[in-house]
Amino acid sequence: METRSLTFTLLPGDYAFCRLDPAAPIPAWATDGPFFSVTRTADELSIFCREAGVPADAKVSRGWRCLKVEGPFDFSAVGVIASFAGPLAEAGLSISVVSTYDTDYLFMQKPALDQALSLLHSLGHAVLA
Repeated sequence: METRSLTFTLLPGDYAFCRLDPAAPIPAWATDGPFFSVTRTADELSIFCREAGVPADAKVSRGWRCLKVEGPFDFSAVGVIASFAGPLAEAGLSISVVSTYDTDYLFMQKPALDQALSLLHSLGHAVLA
């Protein structure tokens, strides 16, 4: 695996991870903000979005923060996610990752953010706020 120094940008605001019925339409509140991700499977409709617009009665995990991994990365790049996911897991920090065509977005719960940022710095990664 190639060793690399990555740059992360902390996106503003809090995010939520929502689960809806697999046949549900994509709600308007889900697509507000600088980042959202919608994934539909046969089992569920999962949405990462800004927490502020999520209804109180939604099935949701609140209090996530988002770090954008500054890309783009070629599809032949090996170990981009592993370079931070492995060490974060070894430190006992739970994460979720959403990948796009150009890059990846790392999500963690707010209470773990400071520890994760410190660990990323210690690994030689840069974090921009």
